[in-house]
Amino acid sequence: MHRISKFLGANLVLVSSLFIAQTSIPAQLPQHYELQDPSRTEAHVELTAKDLLEIEINRLQADPILRNASWSFSLYDPVTNREILSYNDRTPLLPASTTKLLTTETAYAMLGPDYRWNTQLEYSGEVGEDGTLNGNLYIVGSGDPTLGKAAGGASSYWAIVSKFRDAIKEAGIRKVSGDIIIQNGIFKSDNIVLPPNIVWLEHNNYFLPAGSTQNIDPTKERLVVKARNLLNDGKRYFYISPYTGKQATADSFDGAGSVSVKLPDAPYYLANSLRTSLVKSGVSVAGKVVARPIDAEPGIRNYLAREESPCLEDIIYFTNQTSSNAFAEALLHSVGYLATGDHTALSGRSTVTEHLSERGYDFTGLSYSDGSGLSRSNFVTAYSQVRFLADIMKQPYYNSFLTSLPIAGQTGTLKRMFNYSDANGRIFAKTGTLNRVKTLAGYINTNSGRTLTFSLLINGYNGSVDQVKKRMEELLSPVLDL
Repeated sequence: MHRISKFLGANLVLVSSLFIAQTSIPAQLPQHYELQDPSRTEAHVELTAKDLLEIEINRLQADPILRNASWSFSLYDPVTNREILSYNDRTPLLPASTTKLLTTETAYAMLGPDYRWNTQLEYSGEVGEDGTLNGNLYIVGSGDPTLGKAAGGASSYWAIVSKFRDAIKEAGIRKVSGDIIIQNGIFKSDNIVLPPNIVWLEHNNYFLPAGSTQNIDPTKERLVVKARNLLNDGKRYFYISPYTGKQATADSFDGAGSVSVKLPDAPYYLANSLRTSLVKSGVSVAGKVVARPIDAEPGIRNYLAREESPCLEDIIYFTNQTSSNAFAEALLHSVGYLATGDHTALSGRSTVTEHLSERGYDFTGLSYSDGSGLSRSNFVTAYSQVRFLADIMKQPYYNSFLTSLPIAGQTGTLKRMFNYSDANGRIFAKTGTLNRVKTLAGYINTNSGRTLTFSLLINGYNGSVDQVKKRMEELLSPVLDL
């Protein structure tokens, strides 16, 4: 009986097991097949480029290199005038050398890509049969920001001195009885810009400062007709009328003597170097190097030689490609001088911000303290940068401006970034670097043919610059597929 009982029990367990198996397997099969269904799997894991970009932003927030940093990002579509994606884009941060975008664009807008500065050598008096110049040598500058710098296509001081020295000898001058007089003016050109607050005397192929407009007689001035050619002969004074705000001219001026604004520094170094070179080559100079910033009676002068700066397009190309702080600050002073007549950093900053205001720039959080970005008092938002870059695309000089920017993996300060990335050759941007500050702002050409503007500002990171660069590359990579 005991054996029968064990047999029945064993069979009962077997039957129960079969029953459970038959009722449980069908319930599990649909779940198993759902997981193996290729179409359902693809729906779960397929991510768009925007999704990948969002994931990358989230990942960087937790990254040890950026965890304690302040950083922002904005990606903008100039066609729709809308942000595609952003992070902390309204937070003011240090822009470093991306500040140069504001400075160089203002120079383009004010002067145009073909603008050049000139420095001219002349002499007064007569050259005797023995080669003695009974007069003075004159070096008339124009505030050339590249003079003697041997960069960006500009000549070195030695090359200019050699040219001027040879021109003096070719004129038969073997001795100079007078001085080497240095001054600055504005040279005539099709796109001439006469700074305000100064009365300018037309002389030869340039205008010299003759005095201030503060007490000018309004009864003697005539408005300059736009079609009138400023390149014709005759002694005339030109200025921006303090009464009408328009360009005026007069045949006489009684207020010669001084000006109330800072003029560009006269080319002292060039003049002193020329004097030294002349003496060493056997041409004696009896007088000294003398500055004459105001000259209402320049007298008759004879042309000897001229040094022309590179065009503004080449200067800005060099400035943005190499991130030249010296050129950026010089451009800041130049635009301030041409706009206000005052060759100071303060007038330069005012000129840039006034230009930005006319363009509808978003001033939220902006602090523009210098032209280069060296100051840690500069602040900007990523949002204002992308909108500013989008607006440049509407300007006639956009292609020149775009070309001035370093190209990812190929030129300038971006030559060593994105080398092994699909972004190589697709990003045109200005870089910025200060201690624990790394920034990048510019344009990116996507695989679909769109041109987007972006700004990535990172302040207070941990780790090395190379580590931050790597994370910048990783963040921008998904943008190519938008």
